[in-house]
Amino acid sequence: MEDLSDIEREEQLRRWWSENWAWIIGGVALGLALLAGWQWWQRQQLQTAEADESSYLAVVESLGKNDRDAAAAQAKALRERRPGSAYADQAELALARASIEKSDLDGAATLLRGVADKSKDPELRLIARTRLARVLIEQGKHDEALALLEPSSAGSFAPIVHELRGDALSAKGDAAAARSEYDAALKSAGEEIGLDRNYLEIKRDALIVAPAPAGAAPSPAAAATSVEAAPEQPAAAPAATPEAPAK
Repeated sequence: MEDLSDIEREEQLRRWWSENWAWIIGGVALGLALLAGWQWWQRQQLQTAEADESSYLAVVESLGKNDRDAAAAQAKALRERRPGSAYADQAELALARASIEKSDLDGAATLLRGVADKSKDPELRLIARTRLARVLIEQGKHDEALALLEPSSAGSFAPIVHELRGDALSAKGDAAAARSEYDAALKSAGEEIGLDRNYLEIKRDALIVAPAPAGAAPSPAAAATSVEAAPEQPAAAPAATPEAPAK
């Protein structure tokens, strides 16, 4: 009976294999194909990234040689070949910096606006926005700069955004609002932010806040502060009653 049982089991195994071998081989082949496809995709991604990096470094090298025309052509070719690449964004940021150094503020603004509006990298968008705001302030377009700078959505860039808002407001002549922005920048700045605290404090302390016009009613907050800060005066002694003359 044992031999018969073994024979039966062997027959069952053969029958199962004859019915399922195609599925098994197909599954293995599909797994190998997926693995090969994944490895090919990774190689392609690596090669593309290396090509993008090489193109970006070519732009930087051309700028280092003061050949802005070649750098612009290389950056344009990279953008056309890889429109969504972070390296294309960085190439245009480098071109914008070179334009600023040559006092071509309009050209720099065009490049920075393109990165600020279209980059897929949130950090590069913020970098472009802050640099664009600096250019606009330099051009006297203070309201446009302020419209770009929203501290609540700037994340770790909030101290820089506050400082730039202070610069724009100071240039507009609103010293009180500028001082408030500088204070906010100092308060929110951490060690990881490249903020020059000493220079920022100098800018803040150099602001001259105009006094309130004579006769103007103080704000409720200022009035309350004044009342709280005023020292308590002692009560006046009652006037002495004159004595009646002696008769």
